[in-house]
Formats: sequence, C-alpha cells, structure tokens
Amino acid sequence: MMTPMRYILLVLSVIISIHYILSFTHEEYGKATSISNIAEQWTGPKSNPPYKTPLPDEYYKPDSPMHLQDRKANASFVMLVRNSDLSGIMSSMKQIEDRFNRKFQYPYVFLNDEPFTQNFKDHIQALTSTTVEFGVIPSDHWHQPSWVDEDRASKSRDDMVRNNVIYGGSVPYRNMCRFNSGFFYRHELLQKYRYYWRVEPDIKLFCDVDYDPFLVMQDQNKVYGFTISLYEYQATIPTLWNAVKSFINANPDFVAPGNAMGFLSDDGGESYNLCHFWSNFEIADLDFWRGEAYSKFFEYLDEQGGFYYERWGDAPVHSIGAALFAKKEQIHFFNDIGYRHEPFQHCPQGDVHAKGKCWCDPGQNFDYEWYSCLNRYDRIFS
Repeated sequence: MMTPMRYILLVLSVIISIHYILSFTHEEYGKATSISNIAEQWTGPKSNPPYKTPLPDEYYKPDSPMHLQDRKANASFVMLVRNSDLSGIMSSMKQIEDRFNRKFQYPYVFLNDEPFTQNFKDHIQALTSTTVEFGVIPSDHWHQPSWVDEDRASKSRDDMVRNNVIYGGSVPYRNMCRFNSGFFYRHELLQKYRYYWRVEPDIKLFCDVDYDPFLVMQDQNKVYGFTISLYEYQATIPTLWNAVKSFINANPDFVAPGNAMGFLSDDGGESYNLCHFWSNFEIADLDFWRGEAYSKFFEYLDEQGGFYYERWGDAPVHSIGAALFAKKEQIHFFNDIGYRHEPFQHCPQGDVHAKGKCWCDPGQNFDYEWYSCLNRYDRIFS
C-alpha cells in the first residue's frame, strides 16, 4: 500500500521525466525553461557589447566586384605617408585591395607634407582601378606653431630622450600627432567625404572583409571603429587629463549622455586610466571630428601646447573625444577584421576566424592580454 509521500514522489518523478523529454525534443521549450532563462526573469538579461551581435547577411557581398547600382557609403581610405614609405604602403594597399576593395571599390586619398613623386604615384595607381588622389598638407597644419616656446619644448624633448620615451625627441612625430588629432579631416581632398578608413604602411590585414564596414557605420549611426585598444605611456601625457577635465568642466553640455567614460576612467572621470583605441587603424565619421564638440575640444588642447611640451598622441586625443562626445554604442569594435600593426595584432577567434578565411594564428591575439583595454570596453556594456 502506497503512502501519500510515495504518491507525491511518483508524481514528481513523472513530471521531471516529461520535462527532460520535452527539453530534448522541443528546442523552444528547452530554452524557455532553462535555468539561465529563468534567472534572467529575476535579474534581467545580460547585455553584450554590440560587436557580439552578428551582422545581417544583407551587408555581405559574394566574391565578385560591386555592381554600379549597389549601395555605397560616401567614404575613402586615408593614408598619411612619405615618398620613402612606398614599399610599406604598397604592401598595405595590396592587402586592402585583395581582402576588401577589389569588390567594394572605394577611393583613396594620400597625404604628405611634401609633394608625392611621379614614381610614387605610378606605383600606387598600378595597384587599383579605383580613384586615387594625392594631396599636400598645408604648412600651418603640419609644422610646430610659432607661438610654441621652443626653449621649453626642446627641454621637454631632451628630458624624454634621457628617459627613453619612444619618439621622445622627435618633432616630426609630434607634427604628425597634432595633424592627425585636429587637421587631417580639414584637408580639401577629404571635404567631400563622410567616412574614412585610416591605413598605415606595413600593416597586415588577415581576413577577407566580405561586407562594407562603411555602411555598418552609416546605418547603425556609429562614429568610431577600432580593432586594438591599449594603455598609453604615462610619460607622454602627464597633463592631458587635467586639460580634458578643465574643458569638460567649462563645457558640460558637450558631454554625451550614455557616453564611454567608463572606458577611460575607473573613478568617474577624476583620473585617466590611460586606455585608448590604437588609431593606426580607425574607421570613423569625419563629421564627428568636424562637429562643434570635438572641434572646440581640439582647439582647447592645442592651445595648451601639450603636443610639443609633452608628446600628446592622436590616439588618446581621438579616443577621449569619441568616448566623451558620443554614446558608447556609437563606438564599434571590428572584431571580424584581423589586423596587425607591429608589435600588436587582433586575430578573430572561432567561427569568425573561419568565416573570414583568416590566416593569423588565433593563439597570437592581443585582445585580452594584460596590456589590452578590450575588457574595459566590454564592461561598459555590462
């Protein structure tokens, strides 16, 4: 004779058995009754960084050139190079063409602080069937301004050389950082474009890019895209964050709601954690740099003289501008674009690696190394 307890145990056994059968035979039932799904009812769903959501198939193109009627963004590649960089930039450009641009046919803009030689132009134009333009940078956009105290700047350079700070003694490097921070987007050859992809000599592009990153930026209202993020050298920017705080205290309305301050600071903006997006690769919105917030931000920084009295780089300046004056969702990690600029590389993992036909070693990936800031980027979405 069965006791009431035995009846209860028998009923529970039957219910549990039915549950497991339904879980294995009906996928939707299994998802709905999973522990993780039930937990979300109490704690709310976990938020992932946007790059973990796959792109819709509509962005991908087959292995053939674009048809003239296909949709394109108003965009260009931008390459700041010297005549002596010909071999390195040809290597980079050949990879861009083979991995992406032979299908999408975006134009190129080459910029230099002196005229390009005909030999340079001939070799570059032989690599592509699309439009290539060559421009010279205006002198006042490139050279150290006359108002900079050269004695003070020279002493700073000497101190950095003694302390083995990378590029610490270089004026041309400082010219480049200042130009990339606040002048490249003003160049006459770029005025007709909305988006750009920055390319430097001797990079490696590891994967096929079978979709249009420019259209992703345009359609999803992104303003800045990166592949590698890391910490800046403190010795190059000792007063940069104080200048940033002074600017935002004087212009609080420029700071976007829902921004990415959490990527830059661990204490709500009191101090800078040195994280930045490595700007030798960037796909970004030129109108964002041209906008009032960033324009006034750069002008304020430039007036402080830190590009020459210290060694402020365009990477932290761009990163701070994007993180403060845009919403965090407008900053995009191009997880599927395998990329190397010595000495760091981003190599896509798992299915993303296979889909892109990537040739990098997945074990050689900077994303979550101790010097990478990608985990901080991820955390601003959690």
